[in-house]
Amino acid sequence: MNAANPFADDLDLVLARTKALWPELRGQRIFITGGTGFFGRWLLESFAWANHQLDLKAEAVVLTRNPEAFAKKAPQLAGNPAIRLQAGDIGDFRPPPGRFSHVIHGATEASEKSNQENPLRMFDTIVSGTRRTLEFAAEAKVRKFLFISSGAVYGKQPAELSHMPEDYTGAPDPTHPLSAYGEGKRAGEMLSVLLAQRHGFEAKIARAFAFVGPQLPLDGHFAVGNFMRDGLAGGPIQVLGDGTPVRSYLYAAELAVWLWTILFQGANARAYNVGSETCLSIAETARAVADSFSPPLPVRIRTPAGSGAGLRYVPCTRRAREELGLTQEIEPCRAIEKTLRWLQNTHATHA
Repeated sequence: MNAANPFADDLDLVLARTKALWPELRGQRIFITGGTGFFGRWLLESFAWANHQLDLKAEAVVLTRNPEAFAKKAPQLAGNPAIRLQAGDIGDFRPPPGRFSHVIHGATEASEKSNQENPLRMFDTIVSGTRRTLEFAAEAKVRKFLFISSGAVYGKQPAELSHMPEDYTGAPDPTHPLSAYGEGKRAGEMLSVLLAQRHGFEAKIARAFAFVGPQLPLDGHFAVGNFMRDGLAGGPIQVLGDGTPVRSYLYAAELAVWLWTILFQGANARAYNVGSETCLSIAETARAVADSFSPPLPVRIRTPAGSGAGLRYVPCTRRAREELGLTQEIEPCRAIEKTLRWLQNTHATHA
């Protein structure tokens, strides 16, 4: 791990695969919402790295509800002269002055707990926040707007579909309160297309699936993060269900590559799935985490096999491959191992 920047190797990977794209941002300003979460941290880290390495002289303004808390969590970013933190809430923030060339809207509380306890607030926050950010983009005369959406817009993945394509016309059940997150993202996509068309800027849409990498929350609704938390505590790895649901994981550095590429090169009013096509069941994910420890840790599956739905959440990424040349180079098991090594090094440094 690089002492000066623990993400250096990953950021070099991002820059190597996006180097030809960055001149578009030279001397420009970009506004980012959701810049302090998992996605946002990787966007900011890779922006700061490219800005320095390529001497872009670009500026990023980042909306955050608590600049002081973020400064404590990421002092190297908060202290970067090319990054300015703006305090505000996504629904009613004060527009930063001046013009901006690009906007990335990633602010959403993608919390299963929030979706269960207050789905109306979840839906309202996504829709009103997206509209407010789009209106700001129009005022700031931006050229390109990236809306970070979700694979949740498709609703339940049909059993006959191994990988979910962008042209699937199904949707979440609008009569079920737990569809608030997916329906909010669907509305956000529509708002992005309509307001971009009205005001003359390009709207790009990234439908994000599942990811793993440094900075992934270990206490949220991400099973792979929970498994790593269990392992770091000494094990065993606890699988709360029967382990049959299927997921796929794209490494965080590659997530950054995909998002920047979609922003800069994605087609206007077009959605791209972002994720891995390599499938792992939840049980296989737990075992991959367990086997990354030395010695390997035990895995405990609490619910008998066959009692769960075995739901899939796996994208088809052919559109991103064929139109944008995007590929996955770090397979999920290797991504899990890399993330765990980073976590162990971080814990050792802070011990």
